[in-house]
Amino acid sequence: MDVELLARIQFAVTAGFHFLFPPMSIGLGVILVIMEWRFLRTKNMMYERMAKFWTKVFALTFGVGVATGIVMEFEFGTNWATYSRYVGDIFGSPLAAEAIFAFFLESTFLGILIFGWNKVGPKMHFFSTCMVALGAMLSAFWIIVANSWMQTPAGFQIVNDGGVMRAEITDFWAMVFNPSTLSRFSHVISASWLTGAFLVISIAAYYLLKRRHIDFAKSSLRIALFLAAVAALLQLETGHRSAMNVVNYQPEKLATFEGHFNTAVLDLYFIGYLDVENERIIGLKWPGFLSFLIYGDFSTHVKGRNDFPKDELPPIQLPFQAYHIMVALGMAFIGIVLFSLLLLWRKKLFEKKWYLKILIPAFALPHIANLCGWIAAEVGRQPWIVYKILRTEDALSKVVNASEVLFSLILFTLIYLILAALFVFLLIKKIKHGPEEMEPLTI
Repeated sequence: MDVELLARIQFAVTAGFHFLFPPMSIGLGVILVIMEWRFLRTKNMMYERMAKFWTKVFALTFGVGVATGIVMEFEFGTNWATYSRYVGDIFGSPLAAEAIFAFFLESTFLGILIFGWNKVGPKMHFFSTCMVALGAMLSAFWIIVANSWMQTPAGFQIVNDGGVMRAEITDFWAMVFNPSTLSRFSHVISASWLTGAFLVISIAAYYLLKRRHIDFAKSSLRIALFLAAVAALLQLETGHRSAMNVVNYQPEKLATFEGHFNTAVLDLYFIGYLDVENERIIGLKWPGFLSFLIYGDFSTHVKGRNDFPKDELPPIQLPFQAYHIMVALGMAFIGIVLFSLLLLWRKKLFEKKWYLKILIPAFALPHIANLCGWIAAEVGRQPWIVYKILRTEDALSKVVNASEVLFSLILFTLIYLILAALFVFLLIKKIKHGPEEMEPLTI
């Protein structure tokens, strides 16, 4: 197999598996803050019991997330050495900031969050929980900065360093707040809140269905539904802003997402089939509606794939499908949350067994949406690893061959499968154990 393809698959496997855990940690961190705040306000011990139980789940996801994220940094040196040499001064800056300003903050107060229940006062513990939640979101911010710079590079110049071309920062804050940073960060954070909330909803629904820990499950479900409702509605606004960023800075990606081949009015397809050979979509559509969403006019033409250089076009089928799965799931989240709130308002949610059965596996849906959004964004950027600056094929290490990458790919895949099995085993064990016992927390 081609070394470039293998290196990309390896990074996709490691990054994709890692990406399962930080969104859960970010969402659970916010839920822990809400629960402890409610405990401080009401002095109701139920909220403390809830916070202690969900802290165990948070600690598990945090630990696996850290372990799986380290590998990617080594891959930049092994498989993508040319990339690291060319843009390392820029790409390394937000990664260093993530470690200094986010990870250290999160890990420092994590010890108090997990082990400090009987060692510090409630207010100090609440402050520690807030710092851990803030650190998780700051960590996401700096990672998004690094990735967004690859999508919309800014604040840099290309210099000749002893005959070797490389990029260096000219304006740090222009690099940090490049054109796509804030829109992508807000979209990722609201998606993470949704991911953590759906995990809590799923486990609470399981307890209600089994008629165990009833009061605990009801209170947890209410809080998670509140956060899920906020996050699901925010996804509409943040998703639109992210899409407008693609319109303005990556028009080839927009044409790819929408299966748009020729410059014309852009229609909104509710359901359809992409016929790449004949360059068309067959399905049910609202004529001109995407042109209206972009430009406020149903008759404005949008540039199609055929009007861009062919060697600068991304593959179409994978990002097209991933993007539309993400959008469909985004609308499904709104429907699930609103229907759940309606049942809650009518005081029927906790008794609807058929609906609780649906909520239990629903925790997987945000993960699918997150991965599809990531796939669409990254594959849709091809053939560039840094948009319009460095092509992916030119970013590879010169001395790594296909057999070496294939061996490490197989090895890491096996290790990650073991980690996944261990995570699921420990999570199920904690769920079955339940929130009743108050022994010292362990990861």
